[in-house]
Amino acid sequence: MTAIPTELAVLMVGIAARQAASPTAQLQAMLDRPVPAGALLAPAHGAFNRAMEVSLTGGAGAASSNTALTGWQQQ
Repeated sequence: MTAIPTELAVLMVGIAARQAASPTAQLQAMLDRPVPAGALLAPAHGAFNRAMEVSLTGGAGAASSNTALTGWQQQ
């Protein structure tokens, strides 16, 4: 078996450590985590798409009536 020079081994370990600490690698690690099925079907905020829910309800949450699409106001 042939060993690589010590300087090259240290250089390769340093490169691997920098790549593992990159924002892209950290994001990929978070995406690879398993998520319980219940968390996917019943998010804490109550909406499947939080950004769309906020834009439709004006940030009032799911408890308010949806007037963004119809213009209907409760009397």
